[in-house]
Amino acid sequence: MVYVGTFSSPLKDVLDTQVDLPPGNGRGIHLFEMNSSTGSLQSAGIYRMGNSPSCLVLNDDGTRLYSANETDRLGSKGEGTVSSFSVNQQTGKLTMLNSVASGGAGPTYVSIHPSGRFLLVANYFGGSISVLPILPDGKLGKATDVKEDAGEIGPTRATHAPPGSFAISGHDRTHAHQVQADPAGRFVLHVDLGLDKIFVWKFDAGSGKLTANSPHWVSLPPGDGPRHFHFHPSGKWLYSVQEEGSTIVLFDYESTSGQLRSRQTISTLPKRFAGSNFCSEILVSNDGRFVYAGNRLYDTIAIFSVGPDGKLTYVGEEFTRGNYPRSFSFDPSGNFLYCCNQRADNVTVFRVDHKTGRLKFTGDFTPVGNPSHIVFQKLVAID
Repeated sequence: MVYVGTFSSPLKDVLDTQVDLPPGNGRGIHLFEMNSSTGSLQSAGIYRMGNSPSCLVLNDDGTRLYSANETDRLGSKGEGTVSSFSVNQQTGKLTMLNSVASGGAGPTYVSIHPSGRFLLVANYFGGSISVLPILPDGKLGKATDVKEDAGEIGPTRATHAPPGSFAISGHDRTHAHQVQADPAGRFVLHVDLGLDKIFVWKFDAGSGKLTANSPHWVSLPPGDGPRHFHFHPSGKWLYSVQEEGSTIVLFDYESTSGQLRSRQTISTLPKRFAGSNFCSEILVSNDGRFVYAGNRLYDTIAIFSVGPDGKLTYVGEEFTRGNYPRSFSFDPSGNFLYCCNQRADNVTVFRVDHKTGRLKFTGDFTPVGNPSHIVFQKLVAID
């Protein structure tokens, strides 16, 4: 089963919260069955939601799904919500368990702590991150901790902006864009695009509390706007993609101290590129041999090989066959990559060459209004 989160709010709601246009074409969480041989998707229904469940995450055994509802607003502060669902293990259908406050406005990213006991939330418009306990029945509890970002906002002109770029998207205030625990679960990292920083927190898996690590952050070049990061399977390296600078930065990661040390910066764009581009997603292949980065407006996925020291070498690029690739994910086998083309209203499928890292379009377009994020679940076989 495949689940696709979308932007699914009315025009006014989207404009009020500054979510990327065009708005409202999604219908909630779209369900599909995947053909594991061809990679094609067949519609299996929609869980209708009008509050933009734009980011999804499944727990390890595929019994629970959680959504960040990006355009939902509670109270005068416009706090968002996060929802929990049970997943039918034979049909993949969703049943909502509950929705709770996200700890800030515009929740845009959710991840599950390795313990399986906490959901981590990044609130983009609120500039905050929160920790929500996952209760034994899969429901979400009230936040055990909320941290609000603060500091000097970076410049609107990115240090590494390509010539002629007008890629100015998030340097108006604090914008927490991703939050994720390290593989061991000892530390929680999050990026703030407006502050041009990656923050590191010590995490107490008993209480669900965050404590500032020392040092508490690393800075990216002014204005470059860190958006997402991904750990290498070895746990030794972290790759951060910058939305406005169109770069990837390689960090060495010290798992015992939570310290990050930058060692390489490489562009996601061709050498002669000029104009505006917004980077989106970054993924490391399951075998750790390749890194993939999304380019919006240029509408490609850049491909890099990973050297024995973690450094990246440009391999090539693949056109996404759609407009504004917001995110992409591998299926569980790693044989296919699925790209959510937000403004083209489709999901496209690529076969992965495990030897070269290159992508080959399968010819499959799946219609989905404003797709934002895609996740995969293996169903239990029925005897």
